[in-house]
Amino acid sequence: MRDNKQLWGEQYNRKTADALVVQQEIAQVISARLRPKLSGEEQRQVAKRETTNPEAYQLYLKGRYYLEKRTKEGTNKAIEYFQQAIERDPNYARAFAGLADSYMLFVVAIPRSSFPPKETFPKAKAAAMRALQIDDQLAEAHTSLAQIKVLYERDWAGAEREYKRAIELNPNYATAHHWYGLYLAAIGRFDEAIFEIRKAQEIDPLSPIIYASAGWIFYYARQYDQAIEQESKALEIDPNFAIAHGRLAQTYEQKGMHKEAVEEYLKAETLLGGNQEEIAALRQAFAVSGIRGFRQKQLDLGLERSKRQHVLSSLIAGYYARLGEREQAIQWLEKAYEERDPMWLLKVDPRWDGLRSDPRFADLLRRVGLPQ
Repeated sequence: MRDNKQLWGEQYNRKTADALVVQQEIAQVISARLRPKLSGEEQRQVAKRETTNPEAYQLYLKGRYYLEKRTKEGTNKAIEYFQQAIERDPNYARAFAGLADSYMLFVVAIPRSSFPPKETFPKAKAAAMRALQIDDQLAEAHTSLAQIKVLYERDWAGAEREYKRAIELNPNYATAHHWYGLYLAAIGRFDEAIFEIRKAQEIDPLSPIIYASAGWIFYYARQYDQAIEQESKALEIDPNFAIAHGRLAQTYEQKGMHKEAVEEYLKAETLLGGNQEEIAALRQAFAVSGIRGFRQKQLDLGLERSKRQHVLSSLIAGYYARLGEREQAIQWLEKAYEERDPMWLLKVDPRWDGLRSDPRFADLLRRVGLPQ
């Protein structure tokens, strides 16, 4: 219950293959035992069965597993598994929510994603809305919609309503607290953001992405030592979690620990299957010209890559900003705005600090709609 009181308990010993049957059995017993203590909405939630198709359920679980890896290969597999789950059960709302999350993460969480936001987010929105059409009480679907409102629609108030609704429907859905925490950090409400990410860690203490995101929140709050602590915990759980290495690199760079930063950047690139010639070139650039040479090589490689595939314009803008090239950074940010890049972190990301005194950057913040 929401006040953490235990009202009833019982043990179940079954074969793993019977997981779906056991889930339904437990739901039925809970509903019967606790019915006098549950509201009408809570009774409907407890009694609801996800899917009657065991194969769809297993496919859904595989999709979630691969999505947590936050890699291009993992996310591709996640999409395949969610789509297969939907084929087995076309009314499986959770699978549609998982599909929505997968499309979103291809844009914002996969380094060097080649998926244009204007092509990818409408697919995510369609999947999230289909999930809600099937089950408007599904916390996962409300969380997916909230994230779309933040990352693509730039509807900040609408996003917060959806996050809160998701948490109201399922206070133990870690991703709702996780993503709401990032949203709160993006608008500068850091105390609330830390509370939410701590709640997510409490619910799912073995998730490397939640610890990595906790580090992100402390990074944006300029609490760099705490950020390093959280990223390190993510790597204790999974030493090969590339996102944590990448975020640790950003934090080291911000602290002026350039050698450590470059090592973490290159480790992340290697884990993500980066081009070995490019990795060698980056290492050589740092050896010869220090951190500025490394940043320049990042920019050169990014521009070259943009000739072959889609590259987020905000990423290129960030390279220019790190080099102190204000005019180019502003131009690429304007391009990112037109392309509907996720620009939710403009207010708090340290990489934009050199642009904050520019009236054009202030105007961009206003147009993105970030709460002041």
